[in-house]
Amino acid sequence: MSWRIVVVLALGLVVLTGPAQTEPTPARPASTEPAGSVRIMPLGDSITDGFNEPGGYRIVLWQRLSGRNVDFVGSASNGPRVLGDHDHEGHSGYRIDQLDAGIVSWVRSANPRTVLLHAGTNDLVQNHSGAPARLGALIDKIRSLAPLAEVFVAQITPIPDNAVLEERVRAYNAAIPGIVAERGQRNHLVDMHSGFTAADLEDGVHPNSAGYAKMADRWAAALESVPESLVPSAR
Repeated sequence: MSWRIVVVLALGLVVLTGPAQTEPTPARPASTEPAGSVRIMPLGDSITDGFNEPGGYRIVLWQRLSGRNVDFVGSASNGPRVLGDHDHEGHSGYRIDQLDAGIVSWVRSANPRTVLLHAGTNDLVQNHSGAPARLGALIDKIRSLAPLAEVFVAQITPIPDNAVLEERVRAYNAAIPGIVAERGQRNHLVDMHSGFTAADLEDGVHPNSAGYAKMADRWAAALESVPESLVPSAR
């Protein structure tokens, strides 16, 4: 079995569940962020965490946002010194339902102004059907917890070396524009699929440095196209 296949299969072996959640209520303002900062929550799985390269896309995104008062928020933390803020909500191996199980406590704690959501890869690798519906439900829960947040939802990165998985990726991505559009103007679609090739991936699934830099550029362009996403929310 090749290393590439081992990595792909490993994504499907991590099965973590969160505690039962109560009905969501609007988040309370976080108390520890720098005054006047824009709280941005990177949310997703190992690609948000930065598999292969701790910090992942967050490294270049932080650099792209230099000069702005930005605070990355989340219960997880990793990355090199060049990444000025290590906080995030990327959880390796998590499917959308597992993110959903934790989202109430995460959003209540961090009260993000802006959310960067890249999720679904593990659902597709595990062939866990119904991913688009779960994505919509997760967005709805985020909206109920943080109704004024700007939520950026990514069409996920490709898996070009595996035709079966890439077909699932394309079908899932095709559903996302409608999911985002029907949830209103504070939800924004981000294309993280077109223009990415096998050369941007370290192991056929996770981006390498070049791939993470591309992701950062897409996130930054999306944020800059919605100026409100980079303005601190009223306290």
